Amino acid sequence: MKWNKKDILGIKELSPDEIQFILDTADSFVEISTRDIKKVPTLRGKTIINFFVEASTRTRTSFEIAGKRLSADTVNISPSSSSLVKGETLLDTARNLEAMSSDIVVIRHHASGVPHMIAKHTRSSIINAGDGTHEHPTQALLDMMTIQSEKGSISGLKIAIVGDIFHSRVARSNILGMTKMGADVHVAGPATMLPPFVDQWGVSVHTHMDDAIRNADVIMMLRIQTERENQNIFPSLREYSRYYCLNSDKVKLARQDVMVMHPGPMNRGVEISSDVADGVHSVILKQVAYGIALRMALLYLLAGETK
Repeated sequence: MKWNKKDILGIKELSPDEIQFILDTADSFVEISTRDIKKVPTLRGKTIINFFVEASTRTRTSFEIAGKRLSADTVNISPSSSSLVKGETLLDTARNLEAMSSDIVVIRHHASGVPHMIAKHTRSSIINAGDGTHEHPTQALLDMMTIQSEKGSISGLKIAIVGDIFHSRVARSNILGMTKMGADVHVAGPATMLPPFVDQWGVSVHTHMDDAIRNADVIMMLRIQTERENQNIFPSLREYSRYYCLNSDKVKLARQDVMVMHPGPMNRGVEISSDVADGVHSVILKQVAYGIALRMALLYLLAGETK
């Protein structure tokens, strides 16, 4: 298969074959991170700009490491160090970055649709690193890579996604991707944290966590997106934790070889207990490691000599 897309904007725009092609390509980059010298010359001479208007630790660092391991020139820009603080429009900023001959701009923004808007007006390849409550495609791809690498396949697995589904762009991208790849996806959370018409997304919907995780092959826990909420949608953190925290007792409802995932950052004791986060079922740190290989693959597909 030959890659012919200019941008990575969302899982919605990717076919199952394209998703599988990305995952297969990412597999070939895993070994690089195990070397003593973790560097290949694949993207030497290419310029990648990480433009994060919204805070990030894992995604931003992962993209920076991915670019540097491919020998690309990698530049990080934050709002406080850009002309956005002087009143420059986001599109003008993006066009100026393109005028500096950037090959790829990785952008995270608190407003949904910003990467799509910039992609329409620039020749540089755009990667959506999370836009508002819309999508987080690279997180979903690395999650699917983790599942496929650890389980052998995504198709046919029962995958439970638990927590703040309404505000989570990670949940939206994972639901789109996992259902496309043949998984049986179940979502669970308080009724106030479930999107309207979520039952039309091709998933099974539960308000009781136990129903979602029973006999699950994979459990993905989500944090409460307090920064995106404009009202109290649950009584208290203690009340939420009582019903929706994944602890060692609840894990026993799932399959013996269940994988426990979390996109981070974790709120220990709220949506997941420390004994589970650090336990034998957890692949949370493996998600981070696979994330570097996955993002290396995306940078390679967009900027490499593959078209």
